[in-house]
Amino acid sequence: MTTTDRRTEDLLRELAPQVLGVLARRFGDFATAEDAVQEALLAAVTQWPAEGPPANPRGWLIQVAYRRMIELVRGETARRRREDLATRREPDGRRSAPGADEELAADRDDSLILLFLSCHPALSPASAVALTLRAVGGLTTAEIAHAFLVPETTMAQRISRAKQGIRSSALPFRMPERAELGGRLAAVRHVLYLIFTEGHTSSAGPDLHRVDLSAEAIRLTRALHARLPDDSETAGLLAMMLLTEARRPARTGPSGELITLADQDRGRWDAAAIAEGVALVTHALPRGPVGPYQVQAAIAALHDEALSAEQTDWPQILALYEVLEGQSGNPVVALNRAVATAMVHGPAAGLAALAELAAHPRLAGHHRLFAARAHLHEMAGDRDRAAADYRAAAGRTNSLPEQRYLTMRAARLAAGSAATETDEG
Repeated sequence: MTTTDRRTEDLLRELAPQVLGVLARRFGDFATAEDAVQEALLAAVTQWPAEGPPANPRGWLIQVAYRRMIELVRGETARRRREDLATRREPDGRRSAPGADEELAADRDDSLILLFLSCHPALSPASAVALTLRAVGGLTTAEIAHAFLVPETTMAQRISRAKQGIRSSALPFRMPERAELGGRLAAVRHVLYLIFTEGHTSSAGPDLHRVDLSAEAIRLTRALHARLPDDSETAGLLAMMLLTEARRPARTGPSGELITLADQDRGRWDAAAIAEGVALVTHALPRGPVGPYQVQAAIAALHDEALSAEQTDWPQILALYEVLEGQSGNPVVALNRAVATAMVHGPAAGLAALAELAAHPRLAGHHRLFAARAHLHEMAGDRDRAAADYRAAAGRTNSLPEQRYLTMRAARLAAGSAATETDEG
């Protein structure tokens, strides 16, 4: 891809939610507006490289998308239903074609409205993630399908169901009222967290990271924080993302192999991202109330500020995990707390904490439980049990980098045990 193509792609990704906001506001039909905008983007990709971008790219996209919207509205069976819906929701004067130089109202942030609409609690998390990446992030259906390793047709159906859910809800195109903002904001933060998590550690496939997803999650969270600067949990979420993403350059080796936190070259961490994340969480924590994203950011900050693995403040991290477990009740948090317990009180204490989690329905058979137990057995010097758990963990993850790392750890421990037996013999 040439530099020009990249600039065009970045511009279209930035403008897409703005154009969608204009059409969705005017017609009140999110699904049809989204289709019209996608066709306008396709026209831009086809024409702009040859003819050059117009003087007012957003105005151009609005004009093209508006014309396509009119064609869709006037379609055979959909015409009366969609025009009636537009008539009920918007005055007649709002349905005139916008001028190419028309600016969006200064007090309206259509991208943020789209974000809240796409993350409506009525949608499943998977549908909300897909619709957010499509409508607000500007990713194509093919790109989203590739990110989550599903066929494009499957992702298209998921997005279609999400848009149908938005249409059926008959939600007005506006920011949530103050009374409903809290619940809706929690859903938005959760969707952004899911996008980031999948980007930071892919659940399946050959790559450990999906940088496009983690970067998009950070971009959208920045926009949310800019609009709601006094919301401490949004600040905490952004801080957590930055502090976690800062370690990404050191998480893989030359061949894409996984490198654990303890073995990473901390000189490769992104110092600017760490500084920004620490500043965000330091500013957010005293303002309260303190929620789980702020606590996760504080934990990440303690890891990032340690000059070496040995200097990590594990007692403080353990205390924060205990707070986080009390807030969320998430068994994965309890698993991390068990590992922190081992780092403070020894592997036996950590293994005892893990034993209490083994029967939890969300952890039983999960590769992370076996990997954590293997690590603690290795700390305790029990190579055989550690190797067995590493092999069990490798067989339960769909991430190829994780599989290779866990299999390698098991093989090294098994080889060490064999060498010890030979020496003793």
